[in-house]
Amino acid sequence: MPAPALHVDGLTKRYGNGPDATTAVDDLSFTVERGEVFGLLGPNGAGKSTTLDVLVGYQRPTDGHVDVLGLDPTTEPAAVRERTGVLPDGYGVYPERSGRAHVEYVATARGVDLDPTTWLERVDLGDAASRPAGEYSKGMRQRLAFAMALVGDPDLLVLDEPSTGLDPEGVATVRERIEAASDRGTTVVLSSHRLAQVERVCDRLAVVHDGSLLAVDDLASLRNAYGLDADRVRAGVDTRPDGVRERVSAVDGVTAVSVDDDVVRVECTERAKKPALDAIETTGATVVDVDVDRPSLEELFLRIADDDATATGHDVVARTGESR
Repeated sequence: MPAPALHVDGLTKRYGNGPDATTAVDDLSFTVERGEVFGLLGPNGAGKSTTLDVLVGYQRPTDGHVDVLGLDPTTEPAAVRERTGVLPDGYGVYPERSGRAHVEYVATARGVDLDPTTWLERVDLGDAASRPAGEYSKGMRQRLAFAMALVGDPDLLVLDEPSTGLDPEGVATVRERIEAASDRGTTVVLSSHRLAQVERVCDRLAVVHDGSLLAVDDLASLRNAYGLDADRVRAGVDTRPDGVRERVSAVDGVTAVSVDDDVVRVECTERAKKPALDAIETTGATVVDVDVDRPSLEELFLRIADDDATATGHDVVARTGESR
């Protein structure tokens, strides 16, 4: 079995000394397999950006060890970055240089002789390749920075808030490029406050809070572990059914049933959805419309944070939408 792409063991990063020292990352440990898309999820100040900076050698850890593609970014930062595409949060462009010039600079540094426009076309900037980057919108600048990270199809992509400033079309483009990179075998590590993007592209995710790792696993396993794996089914019926609560509750996999006039709400496993709907119709009612949703990733994050707060006495994070 090949060695993992990343192995983080006891990573700790403190700023300052003595009683005034600030701990940004506290004893963080996780492993990322090759070709995996791995997400870091947490609020502002959780330590996500610091962790990414250590991975590519921009910062040195105070304690612990990090292995990136078989290299130590503390002692071999140049070798790590030769094989890594990096999208930092808040990248600033050179306003007088064209988009093509930005990409060409990276291509030259990496020894890639493919036409720079190739990488711009991947992020839908081919038509703007000759324009000065200072004329780009915020979203275009973000896509330019992403194109620079993609140059040469690196072995590792480290993306800090890759969807910043993007409209829905731009978000979709970034997601498609991440998926395509993973399909080629590239390992992707990203942080994002766009929870829907994390949910759609990440194979596994790590939840961090106050620099500490609260949980790490694939999304399905985390939902199951924290009791949020049930589907929520809203079934509209043509008439209020008699005895529906008892009949649907008897279906294996159903955990909750409520009735409100012409609406039956059911929480159940995915496999129980059809049997539950069939059970509704055994009462003589007809199901006329069905909506299904699952607990959101934000709900999962808050459940994890709440469990940690209960165990440690820490304050619970109120909003993941502000995370960075």
